[in-house]
Amino acid sequence: MPGFPEPPLSPPVIEPEGGGLVLRPWRDGDRHMLREAAVDPALVDIGGVPRLSSEQAAMGFIAHQRRLAREGVGYPLVVDGHGAAVGAVGLWRDRMDAGRASAGYWLLPAARGRGLASRAVAALARWGLEELGLARVELHIEPWNTASLRVAERAGFEREGLLRSYLELNGRRRDLVVWSVVAARCTP
Repeated sequence: MPGFPEPPLSPPVIEPEGGGLVLRPWRDGDRHMLREAAVDPALVDIGGVPRLSSEQAAMGFIAHQRRLAREGVGYPLVVDGHGAAVGAVGLWRDRMDAGRASAGYWLLPAARGRGLASRAVAALARWGLEELGLARVELHIEPWNTASLRVAERAGFEREGLLRSYLELNGRRRDLVVWSVVAARCTP
C-alpha cells in the first residue's frame, strides 16, 4: 500500500530544479525567520505560524517541528533561498492510509512573487509521489487567496473544487479549494 515507510524517513533535503533553493529540516537559526513571520497577520491567520512572544517560544516551535518529523506526523521543512531561510513547506500524513498526503506552505513577504513557493511545492509533491510512493498530494487553499491559488497552478496542481465549511481556523469555519497532483501526471 502506498504511504509513508515505517519507521518514518528522516526529514529529507530536497533541491528543486533551477538551483538557488533548498528544502531542508528546521534548524535553531531559523528562529529569526520564524520571528519575522510571526508578525505577518496573514501567516498567523492561515499559515500556521504561531504568535511568538519570546525567543523561547520560537525555539519551542522549532522543537515541535522536529518532533513532528521524528514521530512520523509529516515532513516539515524550511524553504532556504541562497542560504537564507525564507519560508516553510510541509507534507502531512493525515491521509496516508489511503495513499494521500496534504501539503502546506508559506513565505516571508520579502520572498514572495519570485516563483519560490511554486518551485518548493512542486519539488515537495514530486518527492512525495516518487520517494514515498504516494498516489496523490493535495493542497487546501482559501478561495480569496489568489496568490496561493496561482502557486498551486504553477506548481502543476489541478483545481478540483470547493470544500464548503471544511476546516476551522482560529475559531472560524473556512471554505477551502482543493487542488491535487497525482502520480500518473507527475513529470520528474
